[in-house]
Amino acid sequence: MRLTVLGKSPSWQDAGGACSGYLVEDGDTVVLLDCGNGVFGKLRRYVDYVDVDAVVISHLHADHFLDLVPFSYGLRYAPRQQPVPVDRWPGTDCPACPKLYAPTGATETFRRVVGAWGPEDLIEGAFDLHEYSASEELEIGSMKVRFNEVPHFAPNTHAVELSSTNGGGRITYGADHRPSEEIIDFARDTDLLLIEATLPRPERQGDRGHLTPQEAGEHGKRANAQRLVLTHMSDELDALWARDCAEKAFEGPVAVAAEGDVYEV
Repeated sequence: MRLTVLGKSPSWQDAGGACSGYLVEDGDTVVLLDCGNGVFGKLRRYVDYVDVDAVVISHLHADHFLDLVPFSYGLRYAPRQQPVPVDRWPGTDCPACPKLYAPTGATETFRRVVGAWGPEDLIEGAFDLHEYSASEELEIGSMKVRFNEVPHFAPNTHAVELSSTNGGGRITYGADHRPSEEIIDFARDTDLLLIEATLPRPERQGDRGHLTPQEAGEHGKRANAQRLVLTHMSDELDALWARDCAEKAFEGPVAVAAEGDVYEV
């Protein structure tokens, strides 16, 4: 499997960047993992959006799903998707309609967001939408997908595991979460743990929802992850500082995600 970082920003985008979004490919199977603001334009640099087999959303915070809106407009209104010839496009009776897997409550959330200015069924009309539960296991082409709920500000936040039925490796994406035994158990012995490192220091009050780079390294160490990649981190934090903090806790090399990075397992 090959993972390409499309966006790694937290809830505010890096300069010229995008929020959470990762392209995962295994042979002919193409999956988009999260689709935060700015991700759709980045996606188009690497694959044709009509060739995406499925989109998997980890949780219903805007920085993880907001670019489903332009993606949906493309699927519904692009010339190639029309039933009659338009310019050089011949017309089609079978427009692309990728699977969209999102947590419980997604349909209501998407309708509320899009209905503020337009047709509330925009997203569900463009995708084949399925609301998943944490106990489900999916098969998308040559990939298997599993979920595990993790503690975050949003209910129904899920870490996501992708593995290949072609004998490839295993990728675990932690999504957003506070310090958590759940992600350690779920990611046990994974080939690659993509883990958030949002904070320069722990939240000083209220409920926690994110990790520091040191905490990310500690989680990777306890999970016995083979490789650790930090993500969901602003360009206003020093990537070398974050890497050093995580490496001391992980006791091994750590990568800091940047747009365009490619990881293979």
